[in-house]
Amino acid sequence: MKNQIEIEITVPNQTRYLSLIGKIGENMAHELGCFQGNRETLGQHLNVVLTEALVNAIKHANAADPDKEVHIRISVSDKDLLIRVYDNGQGFDFNLVSRATCPDPLNEQGRGIYIIRSLMDSVEYKKSNGGNVLEMKKRLG
Repeated sequence: MKNQIEIEITVPNQTRYLSLIGKIGENMAHELGCFQGNRETLGQHLNVVLTEALVNAIKHANAADPDKEVHIRISVSDKDLLIRVYDNGQGFDFNLVSRATCPDPLNEQGRGIYIIRSLMDSVEYKKSNGGNVLEMKKRLG
């Protein structure tokens, strides 16, 4: 029997919710029956990618506007985990953020995307419903 989990979360556009969302990722990793790897490591990775994605959506896409919200959708199947973070910003050219080299650690620009790409199996950023969506996928089996 196929197990499917769908979680949708909407949070105010405030960084004070970063820890809460990161912990949801950690807790989810510990409960995945289909994952055969190190759940502790997966939990840490999910915490980091959720936190980095939210920071980017809050500070950059939504320009720290307290009247906006960030939407997160987490889907888990027997084979993979898909995290989508939706924003209402103008977006940016995702392909201009270097894939190959680590950005200058003193320059914040591009560091979060580099980290996300390093920890997930695939990452895409595209237009969606009048805004944008960052899709991050991790293979589980």
